[in-house]
Amino acid sequence: MAACSEQGGRKYNEDAFACGQARNGHYAVLCDGAGGHRRGAEAAQRAVASVERVLRDESVSFTPAVLTQVVRGAHAELLAHQDTDHADARMHCTIVVLWIDSSGHHVLWSHVGDSRLYRFRHGQADVVTADDSVVQRMVQSGLIRPDQTQDHPQKNQLLAALGMEGDIDPNTVARPVELFEGDAFLLVSDGWWGLFDDAALAQSLAHALGPEQWLADMREQIQARAVRGQDNFSAIAVWVGDPGEVTNPDNDDTKPRGVPAIRS
Repeated sequence: MAACSEQGGRKYNEDAFACGQARNGHYAVLCDGAGGHRRGAEAAQRAVASVERVLRDESVSFTPAVLTQVVRGAHAELLAHQDTDHADARMHCTIVVLWIDSSGHHVLWSHVGDSRLYRFRHGQADVVTADDSVVQRMVQSGLIRPDQTQDHPQKNQLLAALGMEGDIDPNTVARPVELFEGDAFLLVSDGWWGLFDDAALAQSLAHALGPEQWLADMREQIQARAVRGQDNFSAIAVWVGDPGEVTNPDNDDTKPRGVPAIRS
């Protein structure tokens, strides 16, 4: 695993992340905060700390229901620390969480908002989350095409986020998903994914020798564009084995490569 978070052209970095390994598996969590008086940074940090604290507890079970409750717990943490006297000082954040079981056989994920999770298998990118946003709902309804979302005036309007009033319904995968050797995952805030299409992300992965190099290449591309007012941009890369060994076989290896499930 590798991670990075950059301030971009904003006054503050309101993204936060954590990743690591515990007795009950590997985890990665990324949040993108928003709120008055720098409370977006507080929201993201509180949510990340809440999720990490529970996922590092070896007594918790690796189930979708537990992961959903973990995300709801982060939401409750923000609600408990809202400034109820000043509406402009409310804080909220998006979240995306990846959780791999201790055996390395299966993975779970959940998200709220428009921070995304990509899965790469055999060099192909697949967005496995669907943004809780106005433009994503318009795409699903057939009102606009996916290629019209980037410059849409409502692209930053969220339908759900941690810390918003009321309950939330985290978008948690229904069952544990099997992992395969060579799978790669990318957790990203919108300041990162907004500058890449799927093909560009996959192309960067194809040239990388490790997750650190993958993130460094993409970060350099973002910085080279020098977008005015660039949003905070953050990402966590998770490799299951070496994606290149599965996607790009050696020249002297003419036999098809299988994709065996990971074994302990």
